[in-house]
Amino acid sequence: MNAKLNALVHARWFERAILTVIILAGILAGLETSPALVARYGTLLETLDLVVLAIFIFEIALKLVVHGRQPWHYFRDGWNVFDFTIVALCCLPTNSQFAAVLRLARALRLLRLVTALPRLQLLVGALLKSLGAMGYVGLLLALMFYIYGVVGVHLFGEADAVHFGSLKAALFTLFQMITLDNWSEIYRAAQSGAPVAVPVYFISFILLGTMIMLNLFIGIIMNSMSEMHAEIAARDRQRHVTETGAATIEDDLRLLQQQIESLKDQAVRTRRRLRQKPSRVPEP
Repeated sequence: MNAKLNALVHARWFERAILTVIILAGILAGLETSPALVARYGTLLETLDLVVLAIFIFEIALKLVVHGRQPWHYFRDGWNVFDFTIVALCCLPTNSQFAAVLRLARALRLLRLVTALPRLQLLVGALLKSLGAMGYVGLLLALMFYIYGVVGVHLFGEADAVHFGSLKAALFTLFQMITLDNWSEIYRAAQSGAPVAVPVYFISFILLGTMIMLNLFIGIIMNSMSEMHAEIAARDRQRHVTETGAATIEDDLRLLQQQIESLKDQAVRTRRRLRQKPSRVPEP
């Protein structure tokens, strides 16, 4: 029985049906923001909301039944916990105390697309995995902001008090510059203060802040995506082995390809370390 339910839950048509219901839930959340539509079709919208909620509850119930006598295994997956939390919030009573939470939960139901689409799971997982490394890049960016802010106040504070009159104004100006929003106007306003230092200050900050920092963030995310690829492939392979008792040829080839890519990365890092070491000249 559990095997049949497991095949049903992981069937392609079942996943597509749940995906369609999630999209319908998102459309309903958007329609409910219009007072005119709510006044005219309020009963129909509420009925459709109840139908969508019933389908979500039915889906979770099926996935719990699949685990048999160990339903708590369902909550080992973080995405399942996320789905369960959203559905639980939608089941709150619709009185004044929980009305705001209920409206928020209805809007958040569209986030279930992340759990329904594996590619979105890959992207979100890579972003979450990269938060730690991004924190250090953000710290470096904050340090650069502070240094350039202090220098900007000393160089251009008298000539352009609007943008560099205080450290707070300078930091806000630097944030505007790093987004490339009308930075040329700030450049012209500061030229009267230190015409020689202005080009160096502005060009160096834009290059460091916009180009280098952006590339660092992109590099961190790409590295996290490659790690997520490997984790998802290993998880799928382990799930297949657990369910069937044997690994397929495709699983073995995918694992071998991952090992080759890992060896290539190790070889590249080893070459970089060898290049950084100074070469020793043999003594005569």
